[in-house]
Amino acid sequence: MSHVMAKDCWRISTDTEVCIGSGICVGIAPDHFQLVDGRSQPIQERVDEDELVRDAADNCPVEAISVHDGAGRRIAPEL
Repeated sequence: MSHVMAKDCWRISTDTEVCIGSGICVGIAPDHFQLVDGRSQPIQERVDEDELVRDAADNCPVEAISVHDGAGRRIAPEL
């Protein structure tokens, strides 16, 4: 039985208390974000690496999106 590490997997989270529902994330990465009750929500919490996810986090006007790599390091928004 082989064990595959998900090192190329990113974890997306959104802070619905901070989100203002601008929809920029949905516009940039519609395969990864949706608006639910006017707030951003990832369609899936774990995704394969995708620069559109990083771009969405970097372009969120209130930095409500966080993206972490497989090791748990924050990769977006840029610090």
